[in-house]
Amino acid sequence: MFAWFPACRHGRDGKGSVRMEFLEKWERKLGWMSFPGLLRYYALFHVMVYLLQYLNPHIGQILEFDLGKIMSGEVWRAVTFLFSSSGMGGQGGLSLLAVYFMVVIAFLCSDGLEEAWGVFRSSMFYYAGFAGLLLANVIYSILFPVPLPGSGFFMYEAAFFAFATLFPRFELLLFFILPVQVRWLALLGVLGILISVVKAPLIIGFVILGLANYILWAGIPALRGQARVIESAGRKRKFEKTKSTGDESFHRCAKCGRTEVSDPDLEFRMAEDGKEYCEDHLEG
Repeated sequence: MFAWFPACRHGRDGKGSVRMEFLEKWERKLGWMSFPGLLRYYALFHVMVYLLQYLNPHIGQILEFDLGKIMSGEVWRAVTFLFSSSGMGGQGGLSLLAVYFMVVIAFLCSDGLEEAWGVFRSSMFYYAGFAGLLLANVIYSILFPVPLPGSGFFMYEAAFFAFATLFPRFELLLFFILPVQVRWLALLGVLGILISVVKAPLIIGFVILGLANYILWAGIPALRGQARVIESAGRKRKFEKTKSTGDESFHRCAKCGRTEVSDPDLEFRMAEDGKEYCEDHLEG
């Protein structure tokens, strides 16, 4: 693990407590599915296939997703398409450099996500990504029987977007020289995806399924967190306005109406419904 990643604390107030208990329950049941460093091994499989292409340039085509060939008995393609490198773009110096950066960033994201989420939750994130990509390839192959090489790289995009969402100000040295925060690189990635969708609108469903794990694991929680920040800022402004009226309480339980003024020993938390509750009514 990289020591500079701050641990991500998950709130246990209101519905957040229920969600965490749900995750802990399933971790007790499915803990055996935890796979430390899964993204690292995934990247190394990509490297292995890339190197094998020097011996057999057609190895990527043998491993890529092809629904017709899978139904004909080449079932390995349902898994090997994930780390097929036929979409890498050649075997020259630039391609080799791209592989290097891919591995470095994959290792970085792997450690960061496991530090923030834990091994079990990050493993579920990857498994959901694999399942989403498989489903997207099946649907795409039925609707548009055209090979889509390199679809497994969506896993790196989802992981990088999740990393950038959790650690937006983390800096990478672009070309080993220029320090750039990962949030700006993630925005460039989003821009690239949007351009691809504009050029080929029919792939939007594939993109959504390919990034569904990011949307569920990081995107939606980030939006909820931002909404809470906005709500808190609004409450603070409201508090400042009420100072002149003599009501100087900042916290107020939405259920019982008690405040930190009426009961100084109470603790208050914001629940997922956007309302604030005292410690006696958090679960209510």
